[in-house]
Amino acid sequence: MSKEKEILKSGDEKLEAVEEALSKTEKFIENNQKTISIVVGVLVVIVLAYFGLSRYYFEPREKEAQVQLFAAEKYFELDSLNKALYGNDNNPGFIDLIDQYGSTKAGNLAKYYAGVSFLRQGNYQEAINYLKKFKGNDNVIAPLALGATGDAYAEMNDLGKAADLYVKAAAKSDNEFTRPMMLFKAGRTFEASNNFKKALEMYETIKKEFPNSTEGRTIDKYIERAKGKA
Repeated sequence: MSKEKEILKSGDEKLEAVEEALSKTEKFIENNQKTISIVVGVLVVIVLAYFGLSRYYFEPREKEAQVQLFAAEKYFELDSLNKALYGNDNNPGFIDLIDQYGSTKAGNLAKYYAGVSFLRQGNYQEAINYLKKFKGNDNVIAPLALGATGDAYAEMNDLGKAADLYVKAAAKSDNEFTRPMMLFKAGRTFEASNNFKKALEMYETIKKEFPNSTEGRTIDKYIERAKGKA
């Protein structure tokens, strides 16, 4: 058989296979038309329900939570921490917001504020509990939450845990505010643990990456002290 005939035969065989597959598909659809219609209908209902919930339930709740959060934030800024946490007759506090709107973005932010409020009050375990509930991926609030958790552990004299959290917070940051701050806190905590080699590593990173930051402007004396003790 010539090469040309082989190609034609091969093409015919492939065409027959495609036609057979199409025929089987048509038969399957014909035999299962009712089931397929039900499945498609269910999928349509799910999609419509999702968009309906988003528009008429989740979005209004998010707006409500943001309005409620505003008043609690004001108390927090004024350092009226009990009012910020528990609210008053007119406005709910962070705790109520978490209970009612915990699944919203505003409710999530309330967890951070609640944790920092408890930290300022010296209630370190409660601070840790709420800060751990906060979920964030940004490079400002998320590292600040980790750093605040580290502060709470440091106050409880768990320096190893505190240092680990400061290092993680620094790794999540790429700006001149949170990263050098967390590196410096890590360095100071390593020093307090007599781990001067790790402290020196933190300080030298600040000098290299952020020499003009608040921490960077005075970092030389910390570097010299860590070198001397290392």
